[in-house]
Amino acid sequence: MPQIKSAIKRVKTSEKSHLRNMSYKSKVKSTIKKFALALSEKKKEESNKYFKDTVSILDKAVNKGILPKNTASRQKSNLTKKLNTLIKSEQIKMSAPAAPKEVLETQEKPIVKKATKAAKKPVTKKPVVSKKKTDKAKEKPVVKKATKAAKKTKTKKAKS
Repeated sequence: MPQIKSAIKRVKTSEKSHLRNMSYKSKVKSTIKKFALALSEKKKEESNKYFKDTVSILDKAVNKGILPKNTASRQKSNLTKKLNTLIKSEQIKMSAPAAPKEVLETQEKPIVKKATKAAKKPVTKKPVVSKKKTDKAKEKPVVKKATKAAKKTKTKKAKS
């Protein structure tokens, strides 16, 4: 137990925020479970409703600092994928009318020829040409300029 007054206050506030965060996290989890239940029952309207609720609760949790941004975005992405699979499966069921068995048996599958790839030409590497230093650098004599300190010493020697 802390003895300092400010430390005691920090413990109390951290407990309050912990309880608030836990209740909000359980709210997020329960809405995700409701969404999953609606998905498993394949109820499109209910799952859309719970999806919107879940996304808004996740965004609020991020704004309040309860959940990290990447965690919420990952959860939203996973929920979106699940909802899209439900929607696509319903669209496929509605768009494809049931064909009679006689028609399915008479249709033959077309023969698909595999495309052959053209042979690639082997890649030849060009020889590396190393650049040699030219003799121009050797021809130029290096001339050092006299510094001010060197000039002073020369003048003193000349005077004495």
